[in-house]
Amino acid sequence: MAMSRSERLPLDAPALRAEFPILQDRDDGQPPLVYLDNAATTQRPQQVIDRITTGYQQQYANVHRGIHRLSELSTDLFEQAREAVQRFIGARHSHEIIFTPGATGGINLVARSWGDSQLGPGDEILLTEMEHHSNIVPWQQLAQRTGCRLRFAPVTAEGLLDLSGWEDCLNERTRLVAVTAVSNVLGTINPVVTLVRRAHEAGAVVVIDAAQSVPHEPTDVLAWDADFVAFSGHKMLGPSGVGVLYGREELLEAMPPFLGGGSMIHRVTLDGFTPANLPSKFEAGTPPIVPAWGLAAAIEFLDRVGLPTIRAHERLLTEQTHALLNALSGVRILGPSPDQKAGIVSFVVPGIQANDLAMALDEQGVAVRAGHHCAMPLHARLGVSASVRASFYLYNTPDDVERLGQAMDCALKLFRRRH
Repeated sequence: MAMSRSERLPLDAPALRAEFPILQDRDDGQPPLVYLDNAATTQRPQQVIDRITTGYQQQYANVHRGIHRLSELSTDLFEQAREAVQRFIGARHSHEIIFTPGATGGINLVARSWGDSQLGPGDEILLTEMEHHSNIVPWQQLAQRTGCRLRFAPVTAEGLLDLSGWEDCLNERTRLVAVTAVSNVLGTINPVVTLVRRAHEAGAVVVIDAAQSVPHEPTDVLAWDADFVAFSGHKMLGPSGVGVLYGREELLEAMPPFLGGGSMIHRVTLDGFTPANLPSKFEAGTPPIVPAWGLAAAIEFLDRVGLPTIRAHERLLTEQTHALLNALSGVRILGPSPDQKAGIVSFVVPGIQANDLAMALDEQGVAVRAGHHCAMPLHARLGVSASVRASFYLYNTPDDVERLGQAMDCALKLFRRRH
């Protein structure tokens, strides 16, 4: 299904694409790369690359304790980056923003600090069957340490969260609910506000894995009323190695530090220590200084384009992809319809291994992801061992989707001739 030339696109993706060096014409004369692996990691615009380069060339020093001018400049820029994140997600205070290595680091921080100090035998944690391993394994480890129990809300055959099953799992023993805002496999958009409200009514604390939502649609943590929200910089045009844990101030204040060392202390004696105030309390050691500056530059880029516009653009690409894949014989799309999902389309072709199919697409210049996408329990629930995933971002175009469809058609013909 080619998109009509007269159809008005929400944004000028080709113009935005020109700001990403890696997506330009290749030296070997081949067509530009069709990069459809954005749920794994995104590319970086020149603006972010330049910010990182300038940071290391002209502004870098360690932060917070230096008296010299360069350290003071570096500290100011680092805290400005924290304030940029605060504004981006609508948090009340900048000290509720904890810089972490990524979403995984943020979830593990909550599990180790809040979980170890609050949970014990008889307590329950409620998850869903669609969670990424990073929102399953830390809680499994916590259960091993404390004796608490995990429960998993079911996913429907259509790839939606079974809300009645979720309600059945929620009870007076539920102390914590951890749920993804958007499934990294199915693209399913979960009703975060409803889930948080019901969890709070049951007396539970809520952790939102927002790695697949914050980069693609406006986030207001106060409207969500979430207690903790974790996401990664590298999935939103920023550098790898930096992520964010938002935590409600009163919860962070009551939690013990997770890591010990420099920066997270107020005072140390041979007999013990007193932790620092927020956010330093949870940022032991040298933080991701320049990556945080790069993240702030990525936020500036996203603000310029507009997240509502990005969401609308991805929706059109998702609809186009569903139409193209549904027209191909034997392709099974996983997850709900485009109106219930983000810009993620995972699919399988019975009789063809996902890795083989992804390699065939790569030979035609189309980069997708293949495997279990760090969601093995979800794939088991769906009755498949692996899938191919195409995922979109602001620099993808309808022509990218057309090339995916053409590459799929060629790959399927090739595999079927062999068999």
